[in-house]
Amino acid sequence: MKISCDVTDPHRLAELVDLIMYCQNTEAHLDIKMAEQPDVFAIPAYYQATGGQFWLALDSGHVVGSIGLLKLNEQVGVLKKFFTYPSYRGRPQRLGQRLYETFLNEVKTQTKITTIILDTPRAETRSHYFYEKQGFQQISRADLKVAYPFPDRDSLIYQKTVTR
Repeated sequence: MKISCDVTDPHRLAELVDLIMYCQNTEAHLDIKMAEQPDVFAIPAYYQATGGQFWLALDSGHVVGSIGLLKLNEQVGVLKKFFTYPSYRGRPQRLGQRLYETFLNEVKTQTKITTIILDTPRAETRSHYFYEKQGFQQISRADLKVAYPFPDRDSLIYQKTVTR
């Protein structure tokens, strides 16, 4: 298993779209279109050029997971596009944990971000458990101090203070 920041290959982009569509629509039944997620088709400009990053998890060269860091400003980052195929979740793969650790290491060593926020579908309780285990706390939308686009309007918002 390899975690890579190379998101320029069109074949990998197509596999990323397949992963996102599977997790959002086949598994979670959210009915979210890729047209509502233009960031996926502009990863270098949307994530990397602004000081964030985007990672793909590859197994035998195929995309099996992803996670993105959208840097909103010097203090706030957003965890985005965190997906893995079901067979890579939990033991023995623990791909979600590996991707999250890669993300958090970047936040701590390459940025001055002090707060990470994320949105997650209300029905995705397994995700909620994972985030809470990592130290995220649910906040109300009214407590969200920054604006950023997310496609699922029935999402819960989580926040974590970064400790170095």
